Amino acid sequence: MGRKRTFAARRQRDLKKKSWFREYGESIIIAFIIAMVVRTFVIQAFKIPSGSMEPTLLIGDHLLVSKFSYGIRIPYRVFGIYLPGGGTTLIPVSSPKRGDVVVFVFPEDHSKDFIKRVIGLPGETIEIMGKKIFVNGKQIADPWGVYRGQQAGLIGQIQEHFGPVKVPPNAYFMMGDNRNHSYDSRFWGFVNKRFIEGKALILYWSWDYLAQGLTHKVRWNRIGRVIH
Repeated sequence: MGRKRTFAARRQRDLKKKSWFREYGESIIIAFIIAMVVRTFVIQAFKIPSGSMEPTLLIGDHLLVSKFSYGIRIPYRVFGIYLPGGGTTLIPVSSPKRGDVVVFVFPEDHSKDFIKRVIGLPGETIEIMGKKIFVNGKQIADPWGVYRGQQAGLIGQIQEHFGPVKVPPNAYFMMGDNRNHSYDSRFWGFVNKRFIEGKALILYWSWDYLAQGLTHKVRWNRIGRVIH
């Protein structure tokens, strides 16, 4: 009788242990699935590796990008895996507007993400003369552009006079805010809408990698800034 009770108690403990492991495992799997759904369709974190968007975005800024600002869509790629029909919009919400800061798949290398500002919309004719931007023959306000120094050679020529070029349907003309130091649509062309991954929302962290005497210096005054 004692042996039966001992066996029953041991079996009960084993079942509880298995139940605990199963519950714990299921929680991890569910959490992972939720995180994947959020990252794929809702919001994703990105960091800034270059100065092409200065002073709006600095090297070392970490930002959150809304994946659904322009609609629910099939991701172009997930963890480096390219998906069939990637970039197709399933439920449209809105379209990128002039002035939006967006993250997109770089047209010349689909393994890279770029971040620039939308300047030209589908069907518009873009021309740049000096520091002035013309859309359909009319100069537009450009409160975002900053011109620091001057690049020589072909880059300098393009900055002096670019266009006119017409933006194709479902495509956008992108420029970095740091105009004299940005590799953008002036050099590699337009960005198809299906390559746009989302709209930049807010800075959640910022490191100053170049701070003298420190390995990293936190830019506390930038954390929480909404990106315009």
